[in-house]
Amino acid sequence: MTKTVFITIIGRPNVGKSTLLNTLLGEKVAIVSKKPQTTRNRITGILTKGEIQYVFTDTPGLHKPHNLLGDFMMKVTGSASEDADVILFLVEAGVPLNKAETEALKKASESDNVILIINKVDIADKNVLAQTIQRLSDEYNFKAVIPVSALTGDNTEIIFKEIEPFLVESPHFFPDDIATDQPERQIFSELIREKLLRLLDDEIPHGIAVVIEDFKEKKDLLSVRAEIYCEKEAHKKIIIGKNGSMLKKVGTYAREDAEKMFGVHVYLDLWVKVKENWRDRQALINNFGYSDE
Repeated sequence: MTKTVFITIIGRPNVGKSTLLNTLLGEKVAIVSKKPQTTRNRITGILTKGEIQYVFTDTPGLHKPHNLLGDFMMKVTGSASEDADVILFLVEAGVPLNKAETEALKKASESDNVILIINKVDIADKNVLAQTIQRLSDEYNFKAVIPVSALTGDNTEIIFKEIEPFLVESPHFFPDDIATDQPERQIFSELIREKLLRLLDDEIPHGIAVVIEDFKEKKDLLSVRAEIYCEKEAHKKIIIGKNGSMLKKVGTYAREDAEKMFGVHVYLDLWVKVKENWRDRQALINNFGYSDE
């Protein structure tokens, strides 16, 4: 008898949603960064254990949108929550909820399918953790409350036990041997964006999009041409770096990760272009892969 459950992971930017997804799956399907708003679209992670298939959805962080891209990200989170059998709502101990978190938690807790995940307990004060559990449990309706460390994996196995009551008898929706339904082009573009997030100053990465323009695999060689879009000429110069040093570093790190992931040699050709204010230009947002379609 096969069973399936759809789980959506939501929470504020940088609370550890993508790290938790990767930890639960046991492999990396979502990029991670210390910078907020790393995830822009829904990321599906699939874990099949025997007869049970867990389908996880990682979502953009809950925040107040300041442009059309932000509006899109919040729509993604909202629709993913509505489609879920279970919602894992991530917070940090002692960190006050922002307005977007509060609104989402009020709406979600009207149903009986929310599991509160208090993340980063490896660095949390125990008294503050206890106070956070008490305060949120008094105010909202949770099926369970689980303190975890997504980074170290502590207590994350308990999540699977709490999800068990939500399992539904059904065929598996995805092949049993895959971990994500993301196209290879999307995975590769996200790997590049992850390196940009890690290497560049705080403000620049939020105005960056990566588009794979050419993707060819022959025997043991994957040849990729990617275009990095930014919003200002000054940002373009920083992304390229002196004598191309920054762009070379981004390409080297992305290629190394891609070779491990795809199991082939990779040739990566990177270009940088400027599209001013693209985050407020709907046609460009759609062209860059941030679309409801």
